[in-house]
Amino acid sequence: MFSTTSDSATSPLGGDPRLAELRQFEALELAQALAERLALSERDWHRLKSNRSVRAREQLAAALVFLLKDAPEEALPRLQQAVGWLDRSISAPPCPQHGTKSPANAPSEASDTASETV
Repeated sequence: MFSTTSDSATSPLGGDPRLAELRQFEALELAQALAERLALSERDWHRLKSNRSVRAREQLAAALVFLLKDAPEEALPRLQQAVGWLDRSISAPPCPQHGTKSPANAPSEASDTASETV
């Protein structure tokens, strides 16, 4: 994955001395660490659920893990989701804790029509 030469002109990390430390890890380990780092935490979900760049990065990192595990059938839907976030063809689902309104919380049809006639 990383070049063994220290050509800072072609390396995305340039001449960063931390690059030498990263070389001790396998590509899969690095990808898993990246995917974990980029995954939305439950605490940040509401704040970042519609951030297209954040969501695309999250999906792309997950896809990379599956590609490195030689599971392209698992990587492809995640790549498609990443593209969907970037091209705006998908959007955030509703909050899993709030979900849809239950009938008890939803306004009744009678109250809707009563307010319209007043």
